[in-house]
Amino acid sequence: MVAGKPERMTNPHPPVCQFVPPWLLERLAEPTDRATLTADLVGRAVAETLRTDAEIRAARAAKAPSAPSRATKAAWAVYTASSTQNLPGTLLRTAGDPANADPAVNEAATGGQAALDMYSQVYGRRSYDDAGAEVIMSVHYGVRYDNAFWNGTQLVFGDGDGQVFDRFTKPIDVLGHELTHAVTERTAGLVYSGEPGALNESMSDVFGICSKQRLLGQTAQQADWLIGEGIFLPGVQARALRDMAHPGTAYDDPRLGKDPQVGSYADFVHTTQDNGGVHINSGIPNRAFQLAATAIGGSSAEGAGRIWYAALTGTDVGPNTDFAGFAAATVAAAGPHADAVRQAWTTVGVTPAAGGSRAGGPGAAPRTVAVTRSGGFAGITRAGELDLEGDDPRVDDVRRLVQRADFTTLSTRPPTPDAFSYTFSLPERDEVTVAEHDLTHDLRRLVELLLDKE
Repeated sequence: MVAGKPERMTNPHPPVCQFVPPWLLERLAEPTDRATLTADLVGRAVAETLRTDAEIRAARAAKAPSAPSRATKAAWAVYTASSTQNLPGTLLRTAGDPANADPAVNEAATGGQAALDMYSQVYGRRSYDDAGAEVIMSVHYGVRYDNAFWNGTQLVFGDGDGQVFDRFTKPIDVLGHELTHAVTERTAGLVYSGEPGALNESMSDVFGICSKQRLLGQTAQQADWLIGEGIFLPGVQARALRDMAHPGTAYDDPRLGKDPQVGSYADFVHTTQDNGGVHINSGIPNRAFQLAATAIGGSSAEGAGRIWYAALTGTDVGPNTDFAGFAAATVAAAGPHADAVRQAWTTVGVTPAAGGSRAGGPGAAPRTVAVTRSGGFAGITRAGELDLEGDDPRVDDVRRLVQRADFTTLSTRPPTPDAFSYTFSLPERDEVTVAEHDLTHDLRRLVELLLDKE
């Protein structure tokens, strides 16, 4: 724990964060002529990828993966899984070694080193954990595996199916994207669902593109802002997997369909698929970053990237932060560029209100936080609430505490005899009751603010 900073409440079983959204794979798994299903190489490859992804998620939910044993003292190491699902596999190259005969190994090495250099040289961060952890990368995962992911301990890359997808180490931003999932997990811990999940995906695109542009020596104005450029093979009608400057325009192909990403909060997609549309709605904060970066100018990593990194790692952003909350944090961190950052978010329909209230149209309902204390020897109930849209001096502190607290991981053990229990009522969330002995430091402070005005 860093002195002066509240301890993050992280999910002990964070989700597997994958590069290709599941709905895109599901579409590819359904050929237009079902009679050709058994002969459809892409369909079989994608179906196997989906099965593998489901198994990985199930295993991850049941048990957090153990970290690979550190075989080297290098900053990174690249292994081959040799077309199996055994991780990490056989060690082929570490930092400082010459190039390997395997292009996937070299691509992983180049992309991984570029991302680590950016985090170290621009943001002063020592690897994803800020403590110099070795970055483990495995290539040639599975057979015709159409994805890349961070599994909580290492980065994993498939070779693609050979017809639609090329190998996933080929676009350099994929390496930065997946490594950033590890950074986000160790900092804000944005839950992988809804708006926080879309922010989680966006953070990976943001720092993936910053790493790519930095390696290529491009300014924000010179860059193409394409995520996953080169991931599709010739013949596929696609420029990339995502376009940060123009969400929804990256591809339009008979097999893939049309890119469904949205770039405005007015078009926010409410869905139960893809963890609440994390890959579709990430286009909104993606576009905000692109607008901010081009307005600020120069290097994206050193310009807007510094602002986004400060917000991601600061105390105002936590597991449940929404778009407006993150926007507010970026404006607060922007210094002389605050107007440019605020305008970028406003352009995509997100109002960076002080303290991070959710963007909403006219007539949006007030956001109220309430807590009720019950139980205890005397059995006396106390309650308190606060309107987050009001001018009460406690508002900013309460907003920050609510954003930081991950209510999805709190214990729901029954209270002990004569102990208090606390029921928290939060905007757009189910009520949650926590026994006194399970209150975290942040929740105790929240109780104090709501129940004792003095």
